[in-house]
Amino acid sequence: MGINQKRTGTKTSAFGSPGRIGHDSTSFYSSRLYEGLPKEEMPVEYVENPIPDEVLDAILCKSSERMNELPSSSVHLMVTSPPYNVGKEYDENLSLSEYREFLKTVWSEVKRVLVPGGRVCIDIANLGRKPYIPLHAFIIKDMLDLGFLMRGEILWNKASSGSPSTAWGTWQSPKNPTLRDIHEYILIFSKDMFTKKNLGRKSTIPKNEFLEFTKSIWSFAAEPARKVGHRAPFPVELPYRLIQFYTFEGETVIDPFMGSGQAAIAAIKTNRHYVGYEIDENYVSLAKRRIRE
Repeated sequence: MGINQKRTGTKTSAFGSPGRIGHDSTSFYSSRLYEGLPKEEMPVEYVENPIPDEVLDAILCKSSERMNELPSSSVHLMVTSPPYNVGKEYDENLSLSEYREFLKTVWSEVKRVLVPGGRVCIDIANLGRKPYIPLHAFIIKDMLDLGFLMRGEILWNKASSGSPSTAWGTWQSPKNPTLRDIHEYILIFSKDMFTKKNLGRKSTIPKNEFLEFTKSIWSFAAEPARKVGHRAPFPVELPYRLIQFYTFEGETVIDPFMGSGQAAIAAIKTNRHYVGYEIDENYVSLAKRRIRE
């Protein structure tokens, strides 16, 4: 070492530095970039209320706009894929503004029933081409307005599915080509704080799954609607991954748009409890049959 050279020391590098191992992110998170965004409510008093036995592991045939059966701070994770442009009945033709207000009513109820640190996972596909409707962007805005903390987003790559879209617009021409969506968004949020309290419950995620599920792009096939009997099912693999990643064994998962029961099936497979809401009696019967099978 030359006479004018100085040893650099061992303090952590600034957040965003390339090749870092440890970093001090304090200055980044206190910067003006974060002004106006929801922040962790610290300290948070942790409350976890029991769910009545008649509601636990049940699918309720009613709207999730009012989940009066569930106590506040009782559920650990919400996993859902909201139906497109429907309110109290599946045939309602809502405007985008009305649709968002309907969903915000549900998200507000979800926030009430979640425990502090509880997580929200929303699977959503964007719609249309003339113009394109970025539903995921609108939902993110609405969730932030409700005070949820955003954790990130996962791109579900569906390219391995058997029937890729061929809706490419004008063939081999720049006149009006269109993008073929082979992905959906899984938006991840937390209530009040990022860290989840563990009341002595067991984590069931093995090393290989943890390494895979921490990636921001997930690749697995979609579920054929004809096979399931629901017009827009997501595969059991989707809630399975989210339940393994975000909950401890024995905790409770809610799906406010239960459909054909994938979230409930994944909860059973992972030894979790579930509560589902679904307004269509035929889908309730379908979900219950699939759960029995």
